[in-house]
Amino acid sequence: MMEPAIEPLDRVFLQLGPITIYWYGVIIGTGVLIGLWLATRESVRRGLPKETFVDLVLFAVPIAIVCARAYYVLFEWDYYSKHLAEIPKIWQGGLAIHGGLIGAVATGAVFARVRGLPFWKLADIAAPSIILGQAIGRWGNFMNQEAHGGPVSREFLENLYLPDWIINQMYINGQYWHPTFLYESLWNLVGFCLLLWLRRVNLRRGELFLSYVIWYSLGRFWIEGMRTDSLMLAEHLRMAQVMSITLIIIALVLWMVRRAKGWARERYMD
Repeated sequence: MMEPAIEPLDRVFLQLGPITIYWYGVIIGTGVLIGLWLATRESVRRGLPKETFVDLVLFAVPIAIVCARAYYVLFEWDYYSKHLAEIPKIWQGGLAIHGGLIGAVATGAVFARVRGLPFWKLADIAAPSIILGQAIGRWGNFMNQEAHGGPVSREFLENLYLPDWIINQMYINGQYWHPTFLYESLWNLVGFCLLLWLRRVNLRRGELFLSYVIWYSLGRFWIEGMRTDSLMLAEHLRMAQVMSITLIIIALVLWMVRRAKGWARERYMD
């Protein structure tokens, strides 16, 4: 029996004459603003000037967006080399979070050096905000009907106790798909709660951020294996899974080396 026609949710948030504002950008922007609010509150508690993260975000967000897009375009160059005009169209999707993280961390390192601030302290404060922003941002993929997994039945989605508006949005090109955007959003939300708890444990400086890297990478490795739109390093090698394993190893090595060398004597609440 054929499924009845299901209209997807409107990707446009607001139309102001020739200006189109998409839900994708609104949702990502919301994640950034909520994350900034949380980081600013925590930075004041940790003795930093109130404007620290506002100043950092002014540099980090645009650089992260450019890096996220460049990373995506690099691994889809066969397509974009023939469609150069589409490279700036980030509202259509195509922001690779690993590229964005590389850009944001590099910006944070330079910012900390210029301001004379401890990089690891900034990273620890930012970690819960980053993962919460990622949890919110995945709903931009939902509105664009992207970042989904393989085909499933409607019954499968109903057995997950999902509301109809999510199930219907997962009906794409005559087929229902795994809502992997939702799996990752929920994984990141749990990670956010975990990081808030780890703040009370008072880990050594830098270890809260490294905990974020490990937690996010574990979830991303698992969920990436379900997706149908992965950036590929080779025919059977997904780039996000390679990056996830690499980041977990780097984070664990940094954790052990920093403790062994005495580079992590300060604690989060110091």
